[in-house]
Amino acid sequence: MRLLLISDTHLPKRAKQLPARIWAEVEQVDVVVHAGDWVEASLLDELESRARRLIGVAGNNDGPELWERLGEIATADLDGVRLAVIHETGSAQGRENRCAAKFPDADVLVFGHSHIPWDTVAPSGLRLLNPGSPTDRRAQPHHTYLTATIASGSLGDVVLHTL
Repeated sequence: MRLLLISDTHLPKRAKQLPARIWAEVEQVDVVVHAGDWVEASLLDELESRARRLIGVAGNNDGPELWERLGEIATADLDGVRLAVIHETGSAQGRENRCAAKFPDADVLVFGHSHIPWDTVAPSGLRLLNPGSPTDRRAQPHHTYLTATIASGSLGDVVLHTL
């Protein structure tokens, strides 16, 4: 199973559209995960129509329609990997322990908000992943996204891609 992880797209405020490379990934993967800050529902509609499966949450820049359709937290079992998605996790200091306490049943937590790529493992074994942003790099040197695979109940091949 192949995954595409994105967040903080901020369309159409930070960019008019997703980069072509992201759309090419959408066509190739089994699951697209979006960790919030879509800004307008039109991207949600388009991803729903083009992705094989979409898992997403609303973020702090999203309006009532996105919150109603997505909510704050999403969970899914992907071939034995228990995935959780949330937009904001708070400050970097203490993040692993705080998230492990909040998501004790998850194997992987995908989050956004900071636009800063993140890949760590909590003492509990929870893997925390932030794909950054493919459209709003802020102070980062590049726009980014993540891909990963799941096989036999394990997450693997987590790759940070720059645009």
